[in-house]
Order: sequence, then structure tokens, then C-alpha cells
Amino acid sequence: MNKLRVGIAGYGVVGKKRHECVNYHKELELVAVCDKEIYKKTGPIGENINLYTNYKDLLSENLDVLIVCMTNDIAPEVTIAGLENGLHVFCEKPPGKSISDIKKVRRVEKKYPNQKLQYGFNHRYHDSVKDALKIIRSKEFGEIINIRGVYGKSKIVTFNQSDWRTKREVAGGGVLLDQGIHMVDLMRLFAGEFEEIKSFISNKFWNFDVEDNAYAIMRTREGVVATLNSSATQWRHLFHLEIGLERGTVELSGILSGSKSYGDERLTVSKADHTGGSGTPIGKTSFYENDSSWLQEINEFYASINDKSEVLNGSSMDALKTMELVYRIYYADNAWRERYNIQNPSNNIQD
Repeated sequence: MNKLRVGIAGYGVVGKKRHECVNYHKELELVAVCDKEIYKKTGPIGENINLYTNYKDLLSENLDVLIVCMTNDIAPEVTIAGLENGLHVFCEKPPGKSISDIKKVRRVEKKYPNQKLQYGFNHRYHDSVKDALKIIRSKEFGEIINIRGVYGKSKIVTFNQSDWRTKREVAGGGVLLDQGIHMVDLMRLFAGEFEEIKSFISNKFWNFDVEDNAYAIMRTREGVVATLNSSATQWRHLFHLEIGLERGTVELSGILSGSKSYGDERLTVSKADHTGGSGTPIGKTSFYENDSSWLQEINEFYASINDKSEVLNGSSMDALKTMELVYRIYYADNAWRERYNIQNPSNNIQD
């Protein structure tokens, strides 16, 4: 079987990471890259890889797969172009600036049922998250009671590359849409869909026209309550997700990343003491030293292509529901909603 020919649109930090994954996969071959500043990029990109500064020129290549690592304003357009050119498409989160972006993509996707589309919700593939999901779905500790999550960094501009994440016309939103969307996606993964939402959104510290803090409290139909803080004023980077169950607690702390600034990735499972003891449960902590999540994600995407099977994680429907929840959090703050004329996502949930 011939290798699938891959093109990458956008060659920043994430594009380079995806390049590494393609190199590791024996059935994939990177043949072309585009980036508007491709000739300014440092370091070798590889032999026999064609370089372009425009994605339309990239699509003139004989490709099978397109990986989209573009800014939020252009990602939906490039994804649609890839689908219309007969390609399987893997696009990084978020799927665009708005709910309407992902809906446009889904309308095109439906025209090409034999092509695969997956979005890069990478955190689902971390081993600590996968182990936590197994425990929760086993019902060993009963049903979920509540979830508490904090995902924070010290600024909005990431990787010291550019300030596009501070511009609403390019990014669409701030720290919640850019980083907190991972926590929103995990909360959906663990607890299902949330129906009631209260929130406060703020850009008081960094003073850009996108948020630097989002605070939300949400409840599912079944009564699971989740609290979330997505922050760009967390001076010591933090990832923490605590899931309270009827007979125990599953706690995710730290997450392996390229910057290694979120600390060790670990999972602590504690069994509740309902016998009237001290209230201090006995816990067991597992540490994770290697991050294979990026490669696992691309492996799963390839498997859906090769096996002609459904996309298991990061489908366009997953992306739509997660984007809807992000925008329902925005909308729930009256002042933020009026300031940026945010429309009610609940009025048009079906696409």
C-alpha cells in the first residue's frame, strides 16, 4: 500500500509538532507545507518537501490528507477547501472563530461522506485522561456528583510568536476559546451535555478585546454541577481537574506539554470513607512521564481513513457541541454578551 501524501497548512509550533507525528507514522508521508512566513522559519523542514506561502498553492499538490494548523479566522476556509479538493482533513482546535464557522464546515462535510474530518482536541489522548475515563465509565466509584476545573497560564500571547490571539477579528475569543476549550471538551467527555450555565467573563487585567478570565458554573440534566476557571492571569501555569464521585474522587493534576510549565502529569484516585472516619480518603497517585498523545491522535485519524470507520474523538459534531458550550458561557454573562453582541447559541443548536 502506498503511503498517504500529507500537506500541512500552517507551520508554527503546532504544525511542526504534527510534522513529527507524520514522520513517525509508517503509512504517512509529508510532501508539502505552506506558511506565509515559511522562508523565515528556522531549521530544516526536510528533503523533498515542497514549500508554499499560500494554502491554495499547497492544494495544487497531489495530496491525500491535509493537516490545518492555521489561525482561527482562516482555519474553516482552509478545511472546506481541503474537503472540496477530495482530501481527508485534520484541523486543530478551535474549529473557527464562531459556531457559524463549524456549521459551514459541517454542511460541506456532509457532501463528502467518504472523507474523514477530525478536530485536534489533543487532551483526550493524554494517558491520565484516558485512565480517568476508564475509571469513571466502570462505575467503580458510582456516578459523578461534581467537577471542578482550572486551566490557567500567565498571558494570552503564547509561544512568544505573535499577538494574533489578542485580536478578536482573528481569534474570535481569548483564553477560553484558545486554551479553556480543552477543559470544556473534557467536562463534556466526562459528564455529558450541560443545560444550565452561569458565568462571569473579564478582560480587566490584560485589557485586550478578548477575555483573560472566564468563570462558569454549569449543570447537566442529571444534576452534575461543574465549575470552570479558564485564566490568562495564572502566574504559575496550572491544569487541575477534580471529579467527585459517589464513592471516591478522580483528580487530574498537571499535564505534559512542550513547555513543561504545567508540572508533572499525574492521576490521583481516592476512595471515600463513609464509615465516619477522619474524612481523609486513601489515595493512589500515578505519574506519567511520556506524552504520546499527539501520535495517538494521528494514529486514530489514520485508522478511521484506513478502516473507513467513524472518527472516534474530535468529530465535527464534537467540535460543534464544544464550541456551542464555549459560546453559551460567553452568552451567560449579560455585560459581555451586550458588549460584543454575542448571539444566543441555544436559539440555533441544530445545524
